[in-house]
Amino acid sequence: MKLWGGRFSQPPSEVFERFSGSLAFDRRLLEADIRGSQAYARALAQVGIYTPEECQRVVEALERILEASRAPGFFDGATDEDVHTFVIRKLKEATGELAEKIHTGRSRNEQVSLDMRLWLRAEIDRDLELLALLMRALIGLARRYPNALIPGYTHLRRAQAVLWPHYLLAYFEMFWRDAERLQQARKRVNVCPLGSGALAGSAFAFDREAMARELGFEAISANSMDAAGDRDFVLDYLYAASMILLHLSRLAEDWIVYSTDEFGWLELSDSVTSGSSLMPQKKNPDALELIRGKTGRVWGALCSLFVTLKGLPTTYNRDLQEDKLPMFEAADELAACLEMARVVVETTELRPERARIALEESWVVATDLAEALARRGMPFHRAHQLVGKLVLESLRRGKKPSDWTPEELAAFSPEFTAECAILLHPDEGMRMRAVPGGTAPEAVRQALENAERRLESLLQSVASP
Repeated sequence: MKLWGGRFSQPPSEVFERFSGSLAFDRRLLEADIRGSQAYARALAQVGIYTPEECQRVVEALERILEASRAPGFFDGATDEDVHTFVIRKLKEATGELAEKIHTGRSRNEQVSLDMRLWLRAEIDRDLELLALLMRALIGLARRYPNALIPGYTHLRRAQAVLWPHYLLAYFEMFWRDAERLQQARKRVNVCPLGSGALAGSAFAFDREAMARELGFEAISANSMDAAGDRDFVLDYLYAASMILLHLSRLAEDWIVYSTDEFGWLELSDSVTSGSSLMPQKKNPDALELIRGKTGRVWGALCSLFVTLKGLPTTYNRDLQEDKLPMFEAADELAACLEMARVVVETTELRPERARIALEESWVVATDLAEALARRGMPFHRAHQLVGKLVLESLRRGKKPSDWTPEELAAFSPEFTAECAILLHPDEGMRMRAVPGGTAPEAVRQALENAERRLESLLQSVASP
C-alpha cells in the first residue's frame, strides 16, 4: 500500500519504484517505527480520532508485528516503499480500517526523524558502553605493569622516558573526550519531533510533551520547519564516531609499530593476529590494521552526509533518504572497532625488558641533563648546547649514557656534577616530572585513581541513561 496517490492519474514506473525504494535498508528502523506509532496512536486517542478500545487494538497489533519481526524471513517478498508503509500494511492486515487512521495529522517527515532519533539514541548508549569497556581495559593493562618504563616518542624518535601507565592514560583521555562528545550528541538526538507535521505543525491539539515523555525524550523540537529537515543530530553522531575512530586508528598505528621486530616491546596475542598464506614465520597485526582501515569508511560517512545536506532548501527533501546508510554504516563499524580494540588491549602483553633496552641505548635522558644544569643557574639555551655536544661525542665514540662515569662526565665539562651523573639513568629524570599530568610515579598513581573514578561514573550513567 502507499500513503499517497489520489492526486496521480498514473502509477509510478517500475524503474522509479526500484530507484526510490528504501525498505532494503530502513527496515532496521522497524522497532523504532512501531514504538513511535504506538505513542502516536495513544495521542490520537487523546484527541478523539481513536476510541480507547480502538487505540488498544492498534497498540496491541503493532506489538504483535514487532514480535513477528524477530522470526527469520519476516521481510521476505515485501515490496513496500519503505519501513513505514510496510508497518502500516501489516497493521491494516491486523486491524482493517483502523490502520488508515494512524497517519491522521502525521507526516512521514516527522516520522522518519523520530525513528532515526529513537534508533540512534539506543546506538549511542551501546557505543558509550563499548567505549567504557575499552577504557576499563586500558586501565587494567596499566595496572598489570605499574612500574614499567618505555620510550616516549616525538617524530617517531625516542624522546623521553615515561611510565607505561602514563602512556595508556593518554589514550584514556582521548576516549574520555570521545565519551563526552557522544553524550553531547545524545542530548541533541534526544529531542522529539512528533507534532511537527510535514513542516507547519499539526492541526490537532496533541500534547507534544506527553508524547515526548512516553518515548523517553528530554525535549520537543522548537520549530516545525527546522524539525522536518534537521539532520544535525546525525552529523553530530558521525563526527563523534569519526573522532573515536581517529583515536582508535592512532592507537592501532602505535601498536603495529611497537610490536614489530624492530621495536619489539609489545606482543600481540595470537587471538587477534593472523599468518601468511606463503610465509610461515609471519604474525600479522590484522585486527589493528582493520581498525585503521575502517576509519576511512566512518569518515566517509560523515563526508557523505555533509555533502548531501549542504545545498538542501529548508524543510524536507527526498535527498534525506540518503541519510540512513551513512548512519547505519558508521554505527556498525564503530561498534565493531570498539569491541575489537577492547579484545586487543585485554590480550596484549608488554615486554618491559625490551622497552628498557630501547631506553638505555638512547639519549632519552638528554633533557633531564639540560634541566639539571638549568636548575643550577645555567641559561637553558647554553645547557641545551652543552648536552647536545655530549650526545654528539657519545655517538662518535659509540657510548651509551650509562657508559659515562662521573669522572668522564666531569672531564668532558666541569659543569656536569654528580647529580648529572645520576640522571644518566632514565628512571631518575622520570621521577622528577611530578607536576599534575606528568609521568612521575606519584602523579601517575593519582591520575590512574582519577581515571578509575571517572570511568565508574561513566559506567553508572551508561547503566541508567
